[in-house]
Amino acid sequence: MSSSSSDESAAVVLELQQPSSSRQRRRRKVHDHHIWPEPFVEALALQIAVDASQALGRLSAAQALSNLSQVCSTWRDISRSELLWQNLSRRIWNVGSRERDTWLEEYVYRHRTASNFRLGRYVYTALHYDNNDNDDAISCRRLAISDNHLAAGFSDGAVHLFHLATRMYVTTFYPQRRDRVGRYSGAVSGIVISDDRVVFATLDGDIYVAVYNGGTQPRRAHLGDVVNHGVLVDFSGDDRWWVGLFAGVPEHAFHIWNCVTEELLFIGGALTNTESVRGWHLLNELTDQIGRVRITRRHTAFASTNETTMAVDLTEPGLVLGQEEFPRGVIVGAFDVNDEAAFIVDGNGVASVRRTDDLVAELYRFPIRGVSDGGVLGCVNSGYATVVVGGVIRVWSLIVGEYLYSFREPIGEVNAMVSNDRYLAGCSSDGTIHLWDFGA
Repeated sequence: MSSSSSDESAAVVLELQQPSSSRQRRRRKVHDHHIWPEPFVEALALQIAVDASQALGRLSAAQALSNLSQVCSTWRDISRSELLWQNLSRRIWNVGSRERDTWLEEYVYRHRTASNFRLGRYVYTALHYDNNDNDDAISCRRLAISDNHLAAGFSDGAVHLFHLATRMYVTTFYPQRRDRVGRYSGAVSGIVISDDRVVFATLDGDIYVAVYNGGTQPRRAHLGDVVNHGVLVDFSGDDRWWVGLFAGVPEHAFHIWNCVTEELLFIGGALTNTESVRGWHLLNELTDQIGRVRITRRHTAFASTNETTMAVDLTEPGLVLGQEEFPRGVIVGAFDVNDEAAFIVDGNGVASVRRTDDLVAELYRFPIRGVSDGGVLGCVNSGYATVVVGGVIRVWSLIVGEYLYSFREPIGEVNAMVSNDRYLAGCSSDGTIHLWDFGA
């Protein structure tokens, strides 16, 4: 979809809310003998928009609604329905709660933000934070983002928190001191962020919970046992689960917790059996990522090593839903998942977009140049894949597999990167945290 068509479709949705006597007269003249009942038109509008979104991308939904308005005189009445725009926002944009005054405004905001992301219209900011150690050997290991905050986890265990709207540094959380097995055993290996708290894990298996306005240092929710369980190489979660990916001890790849009760529910899985030695090396040498794990709203965990990708059912721990071996290998740092698609880049630089239903059905495939030089990182939001190679950030559409643009800012080697539907954040090797805001 071009810039003009994206803007026009959003404008059409807004324009349809305004009275137009000439348009009403024209429609009455042509269509008065085909008046459709409002409940039927409302259901039809929702289905047309959803079908267009699934077939052509979410930005196409607004144009589909515009087309409906040209042939249906009842659209004027049902287009004022808050329930319709609430259903459209939830089905098209996966919005659970409204942040603007009306659901129509919420829908238009989401559309314009996605259009900005597609077209590369953003505001860039370098974020600043207190670095009392001033140690060049300390590097950013993980980034996590919510609607309002960004958290950056470092190799010394520190987690720096930022407020996105103001671009301001908020505070820093530190893990509790204890005996460590290796120089980097306290390095941050994963962060789960929400509107009111940060949960972060360290390589030695500790999990900490920090409340934004709690005024205290983080509470340790789980004490890791690196000798018996291995190294916690990645950590993910949502409002129901925490999932840790471990390497170092056979058949201990997945640890699954109920994040509400903080009860450990499951230990098992052979995904990282071949990565045991590399897992132990992480405690003293921060090498490339060994594995990644992600969670979807369908209560499924997706994980990848440099040889295998796997999907695991969280409601039935231990049940493997899908698995695939990659003869050319997988670039772990570029592996990422949203609710609908998994993004996988193999060792030859061929990216594939797979359905999260089974990890097998391939939607699109496209090449990514320069991966042989190393230093490749990637992330996805609900519509786009962002990959950095050689300090250059490029964006592809996950819907049609189309290359879109590269960023203007050269940021050098990147250690961590994350995105949601409004923001992209990355931390370069010099410790600078970069933020791009695509907000409408």
